[in-house]
Amino acid sequence: MTVNWSKKFSERSITMKASAIRELLKLVDSPDIISLAGGMPDPNLFPKETIAKIAKDVFENHGGKALQYGATEGIPSLRETLVKEGLSEGIEGLKKENLIVTTASQQGLDLVAKIFINPGDTIIVEAPSYVGGLQAFHAFQANFVTVPLDDDGIKTDVLEQKLKTLKKDGVNVKFIYLIPNFQNPSGVTLSLQRREEVLDISHKYNVPIIEDDPYGEIRFEGEAYPSLVAMDKIGNVIALRTFSKILAPGLRLGWIIADEEVIKKLVLAKQASDLCSPSATQYIADEFIREGHMRKYLELVRKTYKEKKDTMLKALEKYFPKEVSWTKPEGGMFVWVNAPEYIDTDKLFEEAIKEKVAYVIGSAFYPHGEDKHHIRLNFTLPSKEQIEEGIKRLGNILKRKIK
Repeated sequence: MTVNWSKKFSERSITMKASAIRELLKLVDSPDIISLAGGMPDPNLFPKETIAKIAKDVFENHGGKALQYGATEGIPSLRETLVKEGLSEGIEGLKKENLIVTTASQQGLDLVAKIFINPGDTIIVEAPSYVGGLQAFHAFQANFVTVPLDDDGIKTDVLEQKLKTLKKDGVNVKFIYLIPNFQNPSGVTLSLQRREEVLDISHKYNVPIIEDDPYGEIRFEGEAYPSLVAMDKIGNVIALRTFSKILAPGLRLGWIIADEEVIKKLVLAKQASDLCSPSATQYIADEFIREGHMRKYLELVRKTYKEKKDTMLKALEKYFPKEVSWTKPEGGMFVWVNAPEYIDTDKLFEEAIKEKVAYVIGSAFYPHGEDKHHIRLNFTLPSKEQIEEGIKRLGNILKRKIK
């Protein structure tokens, strides 16, 4: 008798949702479609020759260890390197005990959800927010409370008012999830004043902050602000970082910085998840940083991405109707487009595919799919020629919808 699998799945698995972006990318995996959808680095920039040379050295000199299981916390030399980088960033008192290497930051999100969220627990997220974070938290059956963004990041007056109401109602908020730099999907950056206010609110209401910062090193113009984890002096911030956007996603490496008590719990959760992240890629990433290649590589990335961002903004000005607006990021990978509310960008996606151009629907970035008039555009993966043509095609579609 064939097993009825639907009756065997856990309640948690039944509530899981597919990544909207991953599902969309399946539809646009065609060479004749210009994709402005994925949040991927430009593979033409990857330092392939340098990494190949380092990999050869790693396997010749550390072959046994590189191909063996490693410590759950990460190989010691990489953790030492990341601690050194963190101290230079201004994170006071950072030690190896405050850091764990993860299998990219997506695992970091999953581990954080695993150790903090019980079914029905309340968390606060930006609106819009990163779909991968929403997916990870949804899998653990979180209750989402959203706080809107403006050009300076999360609206701290709304955040405090919601926390005040939740506290009055006896709701224990587990954490606030933020992407402070070049936020995905909006591209906006949390201002210095808002950073100070967010930390004050975190301290006042005793609610931790999860600072997800994949893009902080990809600032190509404007003033850089200190990270929340560097500004916080009492250990309320858990910082997620990754090599996926600043080096290569194929390495599948990230790291978490947190209070030592939190790291110990994350280690236990990670042991049950994958025992350890790949030793070989940890050795490669470590040598890449130690030999000084990272800074040189990031200079190229910033220069190239700025050129592509400028190309996209100029094309938007040229081809999009005046009723449509968009953000102007100073770094990162994304532009967030705001169409009139009567334009359903979920439905518009079907027309875009017919015109051989793709984007990510705005509703994917809201926990309840409540917004349907935004579009996320990526400028890092496509060529400048593809950006120009893709924006032209989208502009023509939008012009037909304007009332």
